[in-house]
Amino acid sequence: MAANTIDPPRPGTCTPSRAARELGLRRSEFDLAVHLGRIRTVPDEGGGGGRRVEHAEIDRLRAQDGFPESLRERVRAVGTAEGAALMDIPAGRFIRLARLGLLVPVAFYLNRYRAVVWLYLAEELREFVSAPENRHLLKGRTPETLRGQLATGVDLRARNWRGRHLGFLLRQAEDPWARAGAVAAFLAPVEVAEVIKDPYERAVLNRFRPGPPGHGVPGSPAAAVAERIMTAQDADEIGWLRSDLARSVGEARTVSPAPRPATRRDPTAVRAAARPIPPMARTVTAPRKEATHSSDATGRPPELPVRLPGLHVPPPEPAARGAVPPVRRGHGPVQPAAPRPPRGLRAWLRRRSPRPAGPVRV
Repeated sequence: MAANTIDPPRPGTCTPSRAARELGLRRSEFDLAVHLGRIRTVPDEGGGGGRRVEHAEIDRLRAQDGFPESLRERVRAVGTAEGAALMDIPAGRFIRLARLGLLVPVAFYLNRYRAVVWLYLAEELREFVSAPENRHLLKGRTPETLRGQLATGVDLRARNWRGRHLGFLLRQAEDPWARAGAVAAFLAPVEVAEVIKDPYERAVLNRFRPGPPGHGVPGSPAAAVAERIMTAQDADEIGWLRSDLARSVGEARTVSPAPRPATRRDPTAVRAAARPIPPMARTVTAPRKEATHSSDATGRPPELPVRLPGLHVPPPEPAARGAVPPVRRGHGPVQPAAPRPPRGLRAWLRRRSPRPAGPVRV
């Protein structure tokens, strides 16, 4: 119990910053060593997509001969001037060999003038010089075929760096969608949308898509230059990446399809059967029959208005006002017509039962 308290057990992994300090490397040298596969890393179990270094890997590197100078020399990167001095050739010839793709850069950075400075692995430059088949490129006149390519403006430095960086991302990817996202990182969003039509699959690719190496804050001119270097430019390179992206997404789709939002369905509510609204009965009032002396010969009371449901009886047309009675020609003056008796039920009742005479006032 006391021993465990004084000397706690050593954890199995550590962060990249601590691993760089224990190996005596700068952080840029440590990242380049991981890029080249000189230092093996494992995924961070805590999540977040980070990487960690096992202490067993640190112990293995420390046990090598000449540590730490040997490890630092294996990850040493040089620029154009230092690389030309290392190869014992002029800087102009060094640039021509790099533009032709014979020297592959491993990294780049932007100087204070926002110019791209390519870095090359010193170990690879020494191997290029020692190869017998490359001696004619270091001395004498450049071959005619290579001079013709230089005349057309060929520059394969960015393309070779993209190919090398893609290999590094694929080695780090452990998921099918992560490998597809690594390929999509070198294509413009328009190219990815033309290859992958499904928006949910494109969303997964964007989640696993790594960005360019950090050069400046997002949206700055330095970040724009890094984004341009990261994106494929040549037609044949774009075509190769598009076909590789389609193949990678097909494999990832087979292993684990892209997640999609679940369709939410509310339980069907039991609704009462809708009852039809009964039609409203149309009420029509029959026209009144006027009680007159001539029509009421039987002494019966006139018929009262009758309401007939569902029957529409058009109202009688009103008589025209101010109509002039026709004048008979050839006869005497027309006698005025006798006044018509009052109409209605009340008038009929009055005629039917006359009012009793009241007492005679003296």
